[in-house]
Amino acid sequence: MKTVHVISKAVIIPFALITSLFALWGFANAVTDPMVSAFKKVLELNNFQASLVQMAFYGGYFTMALPAALFIRNYSYKVGIIIGLCLYAIGALLFYPAAVTGQFGFFLVGLYILTFGLAFLETTANPYILSMGDTSTATQRLNLAQSFNPLGAIGGLLVAQHFVLRRLQSDDVDFNSLTESAKATIRIADLMVIRNPYVVLGLVVIFILVLIVLNKMPENKDAEKKLSTWSIIKHLIRKSKYAQGVLTQAFYVGAQIMCWTYIYQYAEAIGIDAEKAGNYQLIAFIVFFLGRFICTFLLKYINSGKLLMILSLLAAAFTLATIFITGIIGLWSLVAISFCMSLMFPTIYGIALEGLSEDESKIGAAGLVMAIVGGALMPTFQGMILDIGGTGYTDTLIFGVSEVNFSFVLPFLCFVWIAIYGGSVFLKRVVS
Repeated sequence: MKTVHVISKAVIIPFALITSLFALWGFANAVTDPMVSAFKKVLELNNFQASLVQMAFYGGYFTMALPAALFIRNYSYKVGIIIGLCLYAIGALLFYPAAVTGQFGFFLVGLYILTFGLAFLETTANPYILSMGDTSTATQRLNLAQSFNPLGAIGGLLVAQHFVLRRLQSDDVDFNSLTESAKATIRIADLMVIRNPYVVLGLVVIFILVLIVLNKMPENKDAEKKLSTWSIIKHLIRKSKYAQGVLTQAFYVGAQIMCWTYIYQYAEAIGIDAEKAGNYQLIAFIVFFLGRFICTFLLKYINSGKLLMILSLLAAAFTLATIFITGIIGLWSLVAISFCMSLMFPTIYGIALEGLSEDESKIGAAGLVMAIVGGALMPTFQGMILDIGGTGYTDTLIFGVSEVNFSFVLPFLCFVWIAIYGGSVFLKRVVS
């Protein structure tokens, strides 16, 4: 029997170059999550206003994913990547004038444009990785590439911890006791601290952009006659595995962002400050990183739909522990969810695009990237739950637990849906 390699020797260099982009957007995701808490303190926002950071960040994915897919249908993968890196750099560098003006809206615009770039990169890179070899190993190949995403996330979190959160003056004072001039002085200094990692990131992205431009990237030419975009969209909508996959991806990304963003608020509610809370998020990222490699290995022996169902049910169980077990055990349960989540994004992605032509995959990829908007909507709803009793995190009790604990009912429901999707895919394969 002929051995089917996950990655053939012929595509090792292109695979490595594209895989590096997964780490790049992982960094952006991780460095942005703690900014919800940072902006809340520096600019004296309520939980809903602070959650607009995630709304701007993940809303950019929704806005630009389909235009990006249409672009790469007519041009090369390489050009799509170059456009994405340009937008990424512009959005990051906009943090410099945003910090000078001190306007929260300006920061949101910068994040919005930055994620235009990320939408281009993800819409291009994911289907490109899937196409780099045999279709039977496509999901494994994407899981392997996605395994490097947490490396960037760990780097982003360490930067946020050591170069942002640790240096915020507003973390060490009671704003209510200060004069307006004293507040303004601290606010200006702290906004400069928030600005710096994004400006440096923009310069790093420009450097990577130059490397990509200078390297020759092979293209997979689709020999099929191209259908109209609308015809492909209608065809995809009729495929239940794909249509349900898009919805499932939206629930997954929402659950992931909620579990990672509000780990700070959960920790603060049990008396742990933001700097120490960052250590728990770091452990969650490491668990997530290790889980990616473990799950890539397990996919050799366990059906992807079945493994998705098992880990989703386990994630739901950990989420219930997060809600109803208060204190440090609840926090560790929240950390443990990250292992279960490590499989989900690339596996849902691979299942949803399974069996599609390359032309269909380019448009289908846009739908799955647009589903990242779940990361914009879900945290906003969670922020609204946190504001029920006031701007604190333990102002009132809901079903016997504080509002910060109860707010994790949203990721719990998301994991239940993901388990149903994984189970349905598995059962269809068994029957067929």
